[in-house]
Amino acid sequence: MIKAVPILLLGLLAIFSGAVAAQTSGPTITVLNVDGTINPIVVEYLQRGIEQSEEEAAEALIIQMDTPGGLDTSMRDIVQLIDGAKIPIVVYVPPGARAASA
Repeated sequence: MIKAVPILLLGLLAIFSGAVAAQTSGPTITVLNVDGTINPIVVEYLQRGIEQSEEEAAEALIIQMDTPGGLDTSMRDIVQLIDGAKIPIVVYVPPGARAASA
């Protein structure tokens, strides 16, 4: 009977540690940072980030932005990327940052 107690405790520990591991593997949210002028390099960065997030089955993507603006054509390309994405995308402009002409 005394040997059964440690085995029972080990069994319970294994069950609870599995439950904790299952709880910690929650949804994935990707964050991309855009800091600077909007240009074709930023478009490529966002395109790769969106594609990778979709491949990894992320629940959502957040684009954290601080930009003075940039090229109109690049801005339009980014809008098309966001509109065509298979996952929700949120653009966040933190306090003190700006998204001029974006």
